[in-house]
Amino acid sequence: MKKFLNGFILIAALILANTNNAQSHNQVKVKALEEESDIPAYRLINKADGSCYFEKGSIPSLKHMNTASFWYSNKTEEWEKNAHPAPRKQYVVTVKGKIKFKVSDGTTFIIEPGVVLLAEDLKGKGHSWDMVDSDVWERLYIPITENSDDLFVADK
Repeated sequence: MKKFLNGFILIAALILANTNNAQSHNQVKVKALEEESDIPAYRLINKADGSCYFEKGSIPSLKHMNTASFWYSNKTEEWEKNAHPAPRKQYVVTVKGKIKFKVSDGTTFIIEPGVVLLAEDLKGKGHSWDMVDSDVWERLYIPITENSDDLFVADK
């Protein structure tokens, strides 16, 4: 009986040690995920005169964003085909396609899967865009709740 009890205690100790090690390992894995690189992003914003320009930067990985809804689109409405301001402050996440955006001064940048667009140019003429190498643009629109931080960090 004593051998059985000693064996049981040894097994219980090993299981407990393994469980603690697994929890520690999981904490290390989560910490490693939190330290992964940020998500590349561009932000469309207005100058004081209402013209549109962009900033290149990133959004931190694994940060909770203040949003209330989202929707998916693979269609283009007529008003989107010309220069226009963003209808609301929102993230636009491209799932499929490659899009060239143009701002007021004529400069351009490319959005494709893996790069997030923050549309914050709510006034003025706004921006325009064209599809590159395809006629498909599938994307998620994720409005940012009012008075919330967009989490964008501009490149230095």
